Amino acid sequence: PAVKDHPLRQVSKHVWMIYSPDGFPSPENQGMMCNITFVDTPKGLVVVDTGASVQIGEMAIRQLKKQFRKPVVAIINTHYHGDHFLGNDAFATAYPGIPIYAHAGTIKEISGMQGNLWRTLMEQWTNQATMGTRVVAPTLALDHGKELKFGDVTLRMHHYGKAHTPSDLCVEVVEDKLTCVGDVAMDRRIANMDDGSYVGTLATYDALEKNAASEIWLPGHGQPGAGVLQWNRELFEGIYRPCEQAIKDGLPLEEAKALVLKDARVASRAKDTKGFELNIGKYVSLAYLEAEAAGF
Repeated sequence: PAVKDHPLRQVSKHVWMIYSPDGFPSPENQGMMCNITFVDTPKGLVVVDTGASVQIGEMAIRQLKKQFRKPVVAIINTHYHGDHFLGNDAFATAYPGIPIYAHAGTIKEISGMQGNLWRTLMEQWTNQATMGTRVVAPTLALDHGKELKFGDVTLRMHHYGKAHTPSDLCVEVVEDKLTCVGDVAMDRRIANMDDGSYVGTLATYDALEKNAASEIWLPGHGQPGAGVLQWNRELFEGIYRPCEQAIKDGLPLEEAKALVLKDARVASRAKDTKGFELNIGKYVSLAYLEAEAAGF
C-alpha cells in the first residue's frame, strides 16, 4: 500500500525535510520512522537518506513535485541501516542513473549482507508493508573532508571513525551552517548502538563541534536544533561513564545498570526518550561490554 503523505518543511535556506514523528517501524506507520532530508541547489535536489521502503521513497517524490520543478540529482546515504537507504529504489526508478553516494564501508555493507538483511527485517516489522522494495546500493564512495559542489551550495563530509556504525557520514551544508548527522545523534531517542561505540560517538561530537561550524544539527530521528549533540552527549555520558566506573570497581552488569538509571543525565531524559523502557537494558549491556573491553 502507498504511504500517506507527510509534508515537506523548510529548515534553512537550502534544506528541507520530511519529518517522521515515529521512532520505530510498525505495521501502522509502514516503516515511516526516519527523517528524509533534501538540499535545494541550483543544479537540482540532493537527498540525504531516502527512507525505509520504495513506498516511502515514492511518497517523498510526490512531496518534492508539489514544491519544486527541478530533478533530484544525487543521493547520499549516511549509513547502512535500512531506514536510511531502502528508499533508494524509488529515486533510482524515477531518476535513472542518479549517483548514489556513501562511505566506502557503507557501500560494502549494503552491497553485502546488510542490504538483504534490512529489507527482510523491515518487511517483518511492518507486516509486509514494504514488500516490493529492491536493495539499490550506493556505488560512489565519499570519505572525510570530501566536498560535493552543486552550484553555490557546498556539501562537506565528516567521518571520524566508529560512532553509530563504523562508516557514518555526516553531511555539512556549509552555506547554511547546518549538518545532517544521520544517526550519530538523535532527538529524544537513544541511537541503536549494536554496531557502534559510545566512546567513538562522544569523540565524533567533539570533532563535529570543532570542525562543522553548524548552528543546526539535523538528526535522522527527531527534530533538528542547536542542542541535539549536547542532549545526546549528556545521555551517552550518563550511560557509559557509570559502566566504566563499575568495571573499575569490579561491579557486575546489574549493579552497573542501577548506577546508570540513578545518573541524573539519564533519569532526566527517561520520560521523554522514545523506546527508553524497552531498550535501556540493552544499551547499558553494550556500554558495559565496551567499557570492559577498554579495561583490558
